[in-house]
Amino acid sequence: MKCSVYIATSADGYIATLDGSVDWLHTAGNSEADMSNNPDMGFNHFIATVDCMIMGRKCMDAISGFNLTPEQWPYGDTKVYVLSNSINEPPENLRGKVEMYSGEISTLISHLETKGYKHAYIDGGTTITAFINLQLINEMTITKAPIILGKGIPLFGEINSSVKLINSEAIAFPNDFVQIKYGLNYL
Repeated sequence: MKCSVYIATSADGYIATLDGSVDWLHTAGNSEADMSNNPDMGFNHFIATVDCMIMGRKCMDAISGFNLTPEQWPYGDTKVYVLSNSINEPPENLRGKVEMYSGEISTLISHLETKGYKHAYIDGGTTITAFINLQLINEMTITKAPIILGKGIPLFGEINSSVKLINSEAIAFPNDFVQIKYGLNYL
């Protein structure tokens, strides 16, 4: 199964402030820029390539806090699994949209492969780090927002060994965001 990351960070590599807020994503960059050629910076194209998603509990909590309407739900009909060893029921506003999972990641991946899933979207800093440490991430798309937070929740936790990033592709958007796509080569 192919596992991909698609995530935004500050220029200094944070995915959220220390209190978990991502409000800065909506104010960073040039809001006057003409984004008509690619208004979502490739997200809809990416999400159309995946058939399942795996995120961490903190990521789910952040999404739950947005109180999205059904029309705002960004993942369409994509099956979403949430990793958690502390809770086994999603928040009320995400029931029917996500399935909770506690257990080994490798067991979940095997289960998804037997169900015919081919491409998983991996989201959440702790989850991404765990997948990298298991050498399961194949590609990462990181969109850097033009803001320096100085502190916050980093994209990566402790990585067990170096990972060489290969086959890079970069796009600079009119709003001053920069997106870099990498393949991963585990050393």
